[in-house]
Amino acid sequence: MIIKLVNNLTNKEFDNIINYLNSNHVEYQKIPCSEYVLSVVGKNNPLQNTEYSKYILSVDCEKSYYLVSRDYQSEDTVIDINGVLIGGNNFAVMAGPCSVETKEQISSIAKSIKTLGASVLRGGAYKPRTSPYAFQGLRETGLEYLVNAKRENNIPIITELTSLDNLDYYLANVDIIQVGARNMQNFEMLKALGKVDKPILLKRGMGNTIEEWLLAAEYIVSGGNNKVILCERGIKTFETYTRNTLDLSAVVAAKELTHLPVIVDPSHATGKWNMVEKMAKASLACGADGLLIEVHDHPEVALSDGYESITVERFEKLMSDLKEISPVFDKKM
Repeated sequence: MIIKLVNNLTNKEFDNIINYLNSNHVEYQKIPCSEYVLSVVGKNNPLQNTEYSKYILSVDCEKSYYLVSRDYQSEDTVIDINGVLIGGNNFAVMAGPCSVETKEQISSIAKSIKTLGASVLRGGAYKPRTSPYAFQGLRETGLEYLVNAKRENNIPIITELTSLDNLDYYLANVDIIQVGARNMQNFEMLKALGKVDKPILLKRGMGNTIEEWLLAAEYIVSGGNNKVILCERGIKTFETYTRNTLDLSAVVAAKELTHLPVIVDPSHATGKWNMVEKMAKASLACGADGLLIEVHDHPEVALSDGYESITVERFEKLMSDLKEISPVFDKKM
């Protein structure tokens, strides 16, 4: 449960409450925010019917997430990444290949997508794949190529973190750390990312509910890092025509429930390049704060996910269309 205490507590009064909880072996966590808020394990209020009950402002036994909710913060969170704004009435486009393949490839795509208006370069270096025989990414070399493209083109980069062993390198060189769908409930990773000062893009797990998604975000924010971007990337349903089922209703729901930015990945969601552009526009229309799109110079020979990647030429047309219609939905590009 979430116990919110009155704002005019003195430090001594708060310390007395903490000492009481400790002496009664209550499992709790102090939530880092401007108010006195405690997260207590269990459904029984340990302060009820005690001398400390007078300090209680509110108790929420139903909602397991608090810091990411609109109850805690009504206005939208806007994350500034080297001048790129994500959230609010801004619409940011992150684009690039599923996998970094060569130094020349990622540099060329970086130059193209930036010229066309993309805000962030995406590229996979470590690739968690369903099959152990599929291309697993260039790993350390891929990261080096991606960072080189960032410096050459002066564009922020996003790439997926698959192991905390690489966290220090990501903190020093990567602008947005992506937590993939498979790691959305890797709670030790989420806890570690809660202790860093770096934007985190949290993809919704392919079999997870909206509440579970927001709870994963709460892990990060409760650790002290409020720079979280949510990403809807499709969920598993009985449908097999598309790779996943793009749940745009989840974008609307998340925007109502949380103040965090919400973006959409139409590439992984559909798995079909010919659907990406239409679903990208639909994402803008339903209130998303941006897109994560796979763009490849030659999708037909891509080492991973070429079937869901659009060409640079198609990306140019998409960006033109998005810029034209974005004012209708009160978004800036």
